[in-house]
Amino acid sequence: MHRPTFAIMEKQLIDPFARAIKYLRVSVTDRCDFRCVYCMSENMEFLPKKDLLTLEELDRLCSAFIGLGVEKLRITGGEPLVRRGIMTFFNAMTRHLDSGALKELTLTTNGSQLAKYAEDLYAAGVRRVNVSLDTLDDQKFADITRWGRLPQVIKGIDAAQKAGLRVKINAVALKGFNEDELFTLQSWCADRDMDLTFIEVMPMGDIGNEDRLGQYWSLNDLRKQLGERFTLTDLAERSGGPARYIRIEETGQKIGLITPMSHNFCESCNRVRITCTGEIYTCLGQEGHSDLREPLRASNDDDVLEAAIHRAIGLKPKGHDFDYSRQTVDGRVSRHMSHTGG
Repeated sequence: MHRPTFAIMEKQLIDPFARAIKYLRVSVTDRCDFRCVYCMSENMEFLPKKDLLTLEELDRLCSAFIGLGVEKLRITGGEPLVRRGIMTFFNAMTRHLDSGALKELTLTTNGSQLAKYAEDLYAAGVRRVNVSLDTLDDQKFADITRWGRLPQVIKGIDAAQKAGLRVKINAVALKGFNEDELFTLQSWCADRDMDLTFIEVMPMGDIGNEDRLGQYWSLNDLRKQLGERFTLTDLAERSGGPARYIRIEETGQKIGLITPMSHNFCESCNRVRITCTGEIYTCLGQEGHSDLREPLRASNDDDVLEAAIHRAIGLKPKGHDFDYSRQTVDGRVSRHMSHTGG
């Protein structure tokens, strides 16, 4: 029987500022095999495994969001590929790609496990992956990740491209760390036909002795440096995420800029984040969140879960409060990025 249009519209997720929620980012674990200095402290205390949603619960939760109009699903962490049995979850999501309800299934990874999982990810319907990589210098990579080794990540990128996955490199712009590698990273990605996105460092979580303000490198300055060497064209393209894009005319390369500090991108925000414990954060830069684990476990009736999701979306704020302009780390949130998902 054909459902009335108004009934379908009632199920759509629309926030208080008339933004349709089409993009869900889900952290499947807070654990990671790296300890990146801008992301977490070296001696992290991770959540007990019993507190995490099971893979079956993650399936049900994501499926509920897809039923409410989410079209893009990004799996994050921590490092998602260190979660035991994670391919069971990816394979389960394939059914939503096959039905057409889900337009894209993708993940953000540090690349350490890609050599192992690249072919399986492609078989599950993943076509794009974002790999976090801030430097091409072996020693600097070891320093910033604390536990990581660059050759392992390069091997993973090789495997991903061989499997048919489109790879995009995400690099956090860090003052005094990778400023001198701007053109090295740009050229390396161009040679390998990989898109590149730079991200301003965000004030999230206690990272020990690291200096947030000292780490901050404005992408306005980065863009200016690119413009001194290349002809840049601003692109109207939006990928459903927060990045603005420019094209380097000399190479045809697309560069993304994610600028929560120097250019607030909240007006078009169409995404929410779910933690590995079932909390929903409707804004990366705010503390406000709602619990979806309790309604998920309280009833097998998805109406209860969907009602809780709608209530959470109704609390989505207009934007975040991140600000470095006063030379203080204003708008800091207490949780680590690995808790919410990158």
